[in-house]
Amino acid sequence: MANKLVFMLLTIDPDAPHLCGTPFFQATAAAAMGFEVEMYFASRSMRLLVQGVADHIYPSDNRAKSVYGFMQDAAEQGVRFYACKGAMDAFSVTPEQLIPEVCGLGGATSFIGRVMDEEWRALTY
Repeated sequence: MANKLVFMLLTIDPDAPHLCGTPFFQATAAAAMGFEVEMYFASRSMRLLVQGVADHIYPSDNRAKSVYGFMQDAAEQGVRFYACKGAMDAFSVTPEQLIPEVCGLGGATSFIGRVMDEEWRALTY
């Protein structure tokens, strides 16, 4: 049985905050269940990793917890976040602008390596 889970955040966009909570909620749940979890941020989702972006958007109208709050929950459970260098370049983001929860850079080859490894399962948002 696979005991590792990798997420690719490709269509998650800070401009559509109602879509941004679920991946982090699910990643937190998987980590709490004892799975190793990684999240890769590509395209516009990478903007969630920029300081000050995710803490000002909310996935629901009740505004009980920001997207950054969900991200922090995931990180506290051991979920690792990886920023795509190509997306960083596309949005003119430097490593110094990233939230402290980012573990490093990871792009297509890292994600595909996980997908092809039989110990890993993948979810894409």
